[in-house]
Amino acid sequence: MSPTRLPGKPLADIHGRPMLAWVHDCAATSGAELIVIATDDEMVQSISEGFGARAILTSTAHQSGTDRLAEVIEHLNLPDHQIVVNLQGDEPLMQPELLRQVAQLLVDQPNAAMATLMVPIVDSHEFNDPSAVKVVANQLGQALYFSRSPIPYYRDGLPLTGGQVLGYRHLGLYAYRAGFLRRFVQAPMAALEQAEKLEQLRALAMGESIAIAVAQSTPPVGVDTPADLARVRTVLANRS
Repeated sequence: MSPTRLPGKPLADIHGRPMLAWVHDCAATSGAELIVIATDDEMVQSISEGFGARAILTSTAHQSGTDRLAEVIEHLNLPDHQIVVNLQGDEPLMQPELLRQVAQLLVDQPNAAMATLMVPIVDSHEFNDPSAVKVVANQLGQALYFSRSPIPYYRDGLPLTGGQVLGYRHLGLYAYRAGFLRRFVQAPMAALEQAEKLEQLRALAMGESIAIAVAQSTPPVGVDTPADLARVRTVLANRS
């Protein structure tokens, strides 16, 4: 746990409770059968257990959250067909309906290995921003490609009509089948994954299907900075 822009982020105080407790609340109201906090930090584990969560201490050697998730499914001995949703610990405003939606995609598409969500892009600056990951999909609700580049490329220039959907931005919310996670972490990094620095491209390179749909509600922004944390505190204060 070493975010540089907001040190100690998962344990940041929000109205007397650590951020992770609020994230846990979001997961608990989604209808999930089992909720586990995975961390490589003993303090995070202890505090999580203190507010009643189940927490698993994982290796500090993992290169990504997906590797950590794969360790957890082995620890829990989950069957290959089990659907697992990966909710980041800096999403205290995540809507439970989005967690249900991304999991339901795997129920609806039994051949898909993983699932994720997207939102329309209408702003040209966002469309061209490499930090906003774009995605294109087919009519069957399967992702074709993810890129930091603007896709699709408009050969005749971007439409001038305001409000038109230029493309779709990928949301970093995933659901997986446990068996796929076992295969995924054993597969080598793909060339496209290395170029774009997008882990989900490994799944496409493996020939796996990624189910995708437009998010049913406006997704929240995660907490990366002190300003984000202040905004979340205000939102949650108004809710209570």
